[in-house]
Amino acid sequence: MNQLAPYASDAAGSRGRRHPEPAAPTRSAFQRDRDRIVHSTAFRRLVYKTQVFLNHEGDLFRTRLTHSLEVAQLGRSIARTLRLNEDLVEAIALAHDLGHTPFGHAGQDALNTCLKGHDPDSAGFEHNLQSLRVVDGLEERYPDYNGLNLSFETREGILKHCSRRNARRIEAREPGGVASRFLAAAEGQPVQQPGLEAQLANLADEIAYNAHDIDDGVRSGLLSLDQLDQVELFAQYSRETLQQYPGLQGRRLLFETIRRMLSAQVYDVMDATRASLVAAGVDSVHAVRSSPALVRFSPDMAAKSSSLKRFLLQNLYRHPQVVETTQTAQQVVRELFAAYMTDPAEMPQAHTERFDQREGRLLASGAPAKPERVVADYIAGMTDRFAGREHERLIGRQAFPVRS
Repeated sequence: MNQLAPYASDAAGSRGRRHPEPAAPTRSAFQRDRDRIVHSTAFRRLVYKTQVFLNHEGDLFRTRLTHSLEVAQLGRSIARTLRLNEDLVEAIALAHDLGHTPFGHAGQDALNTCLKGHDPDSAGFEHNLQSLRVVDGLEERYPDYNGLNLSFETREGILKHCSRRNARRIEAREPGGVASRFLAAAEGQPVQQPGLEAQLANLADEIAYNAHDIDDGVRSGLLSLDQLDQVELFAQYSRETLQQYPGLQGRRLLFETIRRMLSAQVYDVMDATRASLVAAGVDSVHAVRSSPALVRFSPDMAAKSSSLKRFLLQNLYRHPQVVETTQTAQQVVRELFAAYMTDPAEMPQAHTERFDQREGRLLASGAPAKPERVVADYIAGMTDRFAGREHERLIGRQAFPVRS
């Protein structure tokens, strides 16, 4: 790896782990984080957790696993050029979706509704917070502690969004920790940014899902190239491709257009971020944290990216076929939640042993928790197909068709 820039996160200067450990002889702290994430149970489950199209709808659509790999690849490419810490970017990218539910955002929304319906004062369900719960406690691999015991910087990057209520809960048990920056503005303090690697992983996530949702949308038949030519960012590189390859059609035209579109966004982030770093005059990680977000698109590319997101929202995510599947998925999650709350013995004993009935008791991940939170943890950890099988077993009907 190239020598790190002075504003990059250096593993040697990490704020450390919640449970102190001796350094590894051949790996940096962030390389060790990445390896722990890759070997975790939650990471393996991502292969059967889907993005827009559910597991039963086809084998070639993106999953949370392939998405995470694409985010890591884009993030590392940009980090290398900007002399940021590639290993940290990769660790955050690979872990950022570990807390996602089965059935994509449909499952997340349903679990949030279930928790708040059970207790209006509940903190609800946030997939970023759930990813942190996974790495902090729900993974059970080591004899000395729950969770993966990742570095502060990796954990901070995982928690890219957090409600004020949940931030206060985390802050209470980890003062000055990964949630403190979400409370600063509410308390009249200067807003703190995460490190550049966390900012980069967040933007690489956006670049990746916009591109692969185009691909999956066309593959599904819900989007057409003619529709996409109404979107400036896509049309620009479609025209460029056809100028070089007249008569190119179908998937080759689609793939080449997406490739050029991705490259343009990557180079734009590199150039715009370099400019913002110079303008801000940052020369340390501390200076980065005290500045506005510095990893960014140029204004022109940001506008084009926003336009693409609006197009995908209207034409793909709100397509009647996707909405119908989403509604079914939400019903599956709601009925699973109700079934386990009614008869917790339907869950494995390891989960019911985490129940803590004392009023107001909601401790760190892996520790005793209210029954509804334990049920949410169990459902959130399911893959699409396991959730479907459990639903059929408990409710007695098949929610999704079986592929022939």
